[in-house]
Order: sequence, then structure tokens, then C-alpha cells
Amino acid sequence: MNQPIVWIHGDCLSPDNPGLQKYPNAPAIWVWDEALIEEWQLSLKRIAFIYECLLELPVVIRRGDVAQEILAFAQEHDADLVVTAASPSPRFNDICDKIERSLKLEVLEIEPFFEYDGYIDLKRFSRYWKVAEKYVWE
Repeated sequence: MNQPIVWIHGDCLSPDNPGLQKYPNAPAIWVWDEALIEEWQLSLKRIAFIYECLLELPVVIRRGDVAQEILAFAQEHDADLVVTAASPSPRFNDICDKIERSLKLEVLEIEPFFEYDGYIDLKRFSRYWKVAEKYVWE
């Protein structure tokens, strides 16, 4: 098997990302999702925070259509497997479906920050934290 690539996304921006841990020598990619940035109207502060996190990771940074950029990156590295961390995002599932049309995909589970089965609005961190902090500080 060719070496895989690791896809880093916003739900696991950490050196402890399971993909980076399992495949420490694999090339890794982050893609600024232009459609998502526009849809969610990410603030400059949020973009700067994400960028600062990315500077701590061994990752190539691109922008554009996420699935297309990942597939191109995989081709450049002669990879036949994309490895990433799980995400609750419906957009994540759509991207995974596009990737799986061309390549194998391994989605690694991450330890949840807290246990919760209800709905959380993931568009803004403050909305997420309003729910999460009740469980984190217990």
C-alpha cells in the first residue's frame, strides 16, 4: 500500500489528531473551505485562531473545494488512502462521500470532549460552549 495522506479539519486541530498519531510520517493537508467561510461568515479573529493552530501542525495549507483539494493532494503523493478524524458535521459526511468515490477513506474516532446526545449549534463556538461548559466543569 502507498503511504496515506492525513486530512486535518476544524473539528480536530491538534497535534494529538489520531491521523497524525497513527501515520506520523504521512503528508497532511488542511483546506480552507471557501464555501464554508462565506456561509458561516467566519470572523477574522476565528480565521486567525485557526491559522495559528495550523502553524503548530505538520500540514500543507490550501484553499478551495475541500474534496477536490484532498484528492489532488493524494494524487500528488501517490496515496490511495485518506485518513481523518471523525466529525459530527453533516458537511464532513458530504466531503467524505466525494472522497470515497475515488479513494479509500479511514475515519478515526476521537475521544469526545464531553458526552452529550442532544443538538448543538456548531456554527459559532459561543453557542457550542454554552452547552459544553455545563458538562466540562461538572
